[in-house]
Amino acid sequence: MLSILGLSIVGLAVGSFFLGDSWFQLLIAAALGIVLTQVSFITHEAAHRQVFTSGPANDTMGRILANAVVGISYQWWMNKHTRHHANPNTVGKDPDIERDTISFTPDDASAQRGFSGWLTRRQGYLFFPLLTLEGLNLHWHSLRYLVTAPSVKNRTTELVTVLARLSIYVALVFLHLPVGMGCAFLGVQLAVFGVYMGGSFAPNHKGMPLIDRVTTVDFFSRQVLTSRNILGRTPLANLWLTMAYGGLNYQVEHHLFPNMPRMHLPAAAKIVQQYCADLNVPYTVASVRQSYSQVISYLNRVGLSGRDPFDCPMVTQFRPS
Repeated sequence: MLSILGLSIVGLAVGSFFLGDSWFQLLIAAALGIVLTQVSFITHEAAHRQVFTSGPANDTMGRILANAVVGISYQWWMNKHTRHHANPNTVGKDPDIERDTISFTPDDASAQRGFSGWLTRRQGYLFFPLLTLEGLNLHWHSLRYLVTAPSVKNRTTELVTVLARLSIYVALVFLHLPVGMGCAFLGVQLAVFGVYMGGSFAPNHKGMPLIDRVTTVDFFSRQVLTSRNILGRTPLANLWLTMAYGGLNYQVEHHLFPNMPRMHLPAAAKIVQQYCADLNVPYTVASVRQSYSQVISYLNRVGLSGRDPFDCPMVTQFRPS
C-alpha cells in the first residue's frame, strides 16, 4: 500500500509538471489531499505498532511519514492520540473533545459569546465547511506543540523536518505555478486533506455517550460504548469502506485491540458483536449517511444548548441577523 501511495505522489508530481499553467492543476491538488490522508492512515497504523513487529521500526516509519511526507509532528500526534485511546469521550481527559472552534460539550457551548457563540449555535450545519480549514489547523497545532510544549522527544529533529517539508512544498508550488493558481492549489489540497481527515475521524466517536470526569468505567465498556462502527450492507462495501477509512470504520475493535492490523478487524468484529450481545452491551453500527447525520444532529444539539436561557425562541427566529 505504501508503495502505491509513493508511486501516486510521483505520478501526481509528473502530471503537475506536464500540465503547466492549467486550472486542471486543482484536480492534482485534490488528488494529493486524498493521497496524503491515506499516508496519514498508515502513519496512524505505525503509531499503533501495526506495520512492523519492532516498536522502533514502527516509530521510525511513522516519524518519516508524518514529519517529512504529511508535514505534521509525529510526536504531537502520538501524545494526543495516546490520551484519546486511554480515555475516549471522557470530559477533561480526551483531547479530541476539547473545544477547538467546535464545542463538543454543553458547558463549552454555553461559554461562547459573540461570533464564537453565533458559530457554535450553527456548528452542526457548518461542520463540513469548517473541515475545509482542518488541514491548516492540524499543521498549526503540530508546529505550536513542537515550539511551546515543555518536553518533546526529538523536538529539534521534528521541527526542522516539518518546517523543511512545508517550506519546500510551498516553494515548489509557487516556482511551478503563477501566484493565483499556486494559492488555489494549496487551498484545494489543504481543504480536501482537512475534509477527508476530519470526515474519517469524527464519525467514530462524535455523538456517542460522554463520560464525566469522576465516573469509573471498565475498559471494555468504555471503549465499546463510546465508539461507533461504520459499515455497509455487503462484504464488498465493507472492504471499500475499510480502504477509504484506513480501518477506522471498525472503531470498536480498533479501540479494543489498538495493535490489530486493519485486515483482521472484520473477523474480530463478528466475535466482539456476539460478545456484546451475550453481555447485553450496546454495540453501535451505522451506515455512512447515518453516522454523519448523527454527528451533525449531535453538534447542533450541543450548539443550541449554549443559547442564552432567557432568549425567546420566537424572537431569536425572527430577529434580523
